[in-house]
Amino acid sequence: MEAWIAKHLPRLVSELSPCRHCPAANTAKETNLPGQKAVVELLEDLVGVIFPGCHGHAPIGQKSVETLLRDTLSSVALKLRDQAQRAFAYQCTFDKCRDCGDCGKKATAAVTALLDQLPAIRAVLQEDITAAYEGDPAARSAMEIVMSYPGLYAVTVHRIAHALYAAKVPLIPRVMGEHAHSRTGIDIHPGAQIGPGFFIDHGTGVVIGETCTIGRRVKLYQGVTLGALSFAKDAQGHLVKGVKRHPDVGDNVVIYAGATILGGETKIGHNSVIGANVWLIHSVSPHSKVYNQEPTPYIKEASQPKSAKTSRTKKAPARKTAARKS
Repeated sequence: MEAWIAKHLPRLVSELSPCRHCPAANTAKETNLPGQKAVVELLEDLVGVIFPGCHGHAPIGQKSVETLLRDTLSSVALKLRDQAQRAFAYQCTFDKCRDCGDCGKKATAAVTALLDQLPAIRAVLQEDITAAYEGDPAARSAMEIVMSYPGLYAVTVHRIAHALYAAKVPLIPRVMGEHAHSRTGIDIHPGAQIGPGFFIDHGTGVVIGETCTIGRRVKLYQGVTLGALSFAKDAQGHLVKGVKRHPDVGDNVVIYAGATILGGETKIGHNSVIGANVWLIHSVSPHSKVYNQEPTPYIKEASQPKSAKTSRTKKAPARKTAARKS
């Protein structure tokens, strides 16, 4: 192996050199973006600010909470601003933008907007926690939900990422959203607008698209898709982006496991119930109940083995016992 390395390593290094061949490389000389792990590290710091002591290695002493928040927020603000500025600069180069020089200002505005929203985000998440506790009989406490429920973690990350998405920060919101996706199995695009009191029960396989809007006190089960019907193309055959592609869900809607709701013009009226495994591509009025007709199950009785049919059960002969003499 050592001989092969000595012979072929220079060639591999040359062929894999990002500055020469790679169509998408992140180096200090070229793109100079923050690494994925750096973004995730800041994300976890923000989750820790919202739920102090719940996602770390140990509880936090009451006297040290304010110190921790002060230090963490200060560090996050500076690092995230740097990351956002790099992301804006990358997008500016990618879009061949001629209005350069504003990336730093955009980054500062985006990060301060997120930090200013943190108290409001935590207040909305408290409603999400309440919805989970009231909607799941297995939940024993709010702390159990905060520390263990994948749905709440995914929604927490989404509410942070959505604030950055709303400020038009490139790349970073998607990295955050896909981190939550890989950790929980719940795929929420940071562009989706989700009202308070949102609860995803179980969660695995849930998909919520970019232009989806979800009202207040909505509950989803595992495997629900709020997606797009098809993708429009322009005259050159390129996908048309920036259009409404995903459904709107009204207040107090429950969508059961495996339901698929598609289309930018599809609206689910408030207080509706969508049954399991429903395929829905058109709107329904408020207070609707949508479900598939229950199929008649076919039950095939297990047949007995041949030996059991042909063999007869023989009774054991009765024992004869000698009568006792009185």
